[in-house]
Amino acid sequence: MKRRVAITLFVVAIIVCIGLGVGLLAGCGGTTTAAGGPNEIGLPMYGANPAHTGVYASGGPSQLGGLAWKFGTDGQVQTSPAISNGVVYFGSADTYLYALDAKSGQEKWKFQTNGLVTTSSPAVSNGVVYFGSFDHYLYALDATSGKEKWKFQATDQVESPPAVSDGVVYVGSALGLVYALDATSGKEKWKFQAMGEVTCSPAVASGVVYFTSADGYLYALDAKSGKEKWKLQTGVGENTSPAVSNGVVYSGSDDHYLWAVDAKSGQEKWKFQTGDAIESSPAVSDGVVYVGSDDGYLYAVDTQSGQAKWKFKAGDQVSCPAISGGVVYFGSNDQYLYAVDTQTGQEKWKFQTGAQVYSYPAISDGVVYFGSMDDYLYAVK
Repeated sequence: MKRRVAITLFVVAIIVCIGLGVGLLAGCGGTTTAAGGPNEIGLPMYGANPAHTGVYASGGPSQLGGLAWKFGTDGQVQTSPAISNGVVYFGSADTYLYALDAKSGQEKWKFQTNGLVTTSSPAVSNGVVYFGSFDHYLYALDATSGKEKWKFQATDQVESPPAVSDGVVYVGSALGLVYALDATSGKEKWKFQAMGEVTCSPAVASGVVYFTSADGYLYALDAKSGKEKWKLQTGVGENTSPAVSNGVVYSGSDDHYLWAVDAKSGQEKWKFQTGDAIESSPAVSDGVVYVGSDDGYLYAVDTQSGQAKWKFKAGDQVSCPAISGGVVYFGSNDQYLYAVDTQTGQEKWKFQTGAQVYSYPAISDGVVYFGSMDDYLYAVK
């Protein structure tokens, strides 16, 4: 999902993040694999796979057992965590990327950048963690040791969560450039200039890269060459990170609509209106697309008809949903993480933190991992 965060930069070696979200965090953050295809689920990346469908294979808790652990940082935690080989990776506004033991929550290592790590959620592929920082760099770290393998300097802040597919890292920058980098070397393969900033995560499916820009367009690029295949004006401002499923691209917009667009032609199939701006990246499973709105509702929309199946009212703006085992998990500005039945839209449980929950949840082995603006990463079972 996209974000609107006003953040002050810092002096000397300490960064003070005083910018609270004016809206929900730009949903862009996550991990990916080298051969990520649109049907893969539960991968260590933003949106659970390169296509960002938000579906995790291992079911999360359908009943709340309680807090497994929480880990405190010195800054707000907005990024989506990535879980790989028993390790949880996430960034914080305190300038660090952290690696924690998934079972105990104990720190394994941390890596400091020269900028905030608040919006570029990590992606993990082939033993490497990729993430961006406000210091204008995309980093590649050894997932076991935390040692830097390479870093790539962009033209501006890297707020976009990277997506990794077929040995290539795709990421956007605040000056509107989308980069394709060799995942092993960090060398630039191509770049594409949009007319507005790109803070959301590109989605990759069937050899095409889809992304949105603050210029109000949804773009489709050839993944190998970076050549534009089509673009569609889908609203005003920057849309959310797209999700791609069964030949359709789904994206929310500031114009209050969830858009469904044919992935090949770029033609609109339908659009669904909510009561306010959509800053939540959508998730798609079993013929239903789930999306949150600033009107405080999570919507379940039929992918064929574009009609609502149900809607669930939270206490405030709704962030990005993740799906696993018949349950959809999502956070809200009301400080809660919610678990809702995908069929009925009925609440199964909710868990309160100390501040807004912008983080896109990640699910692994019966545990939901997510960050909060209270500076903690939570593991709830």
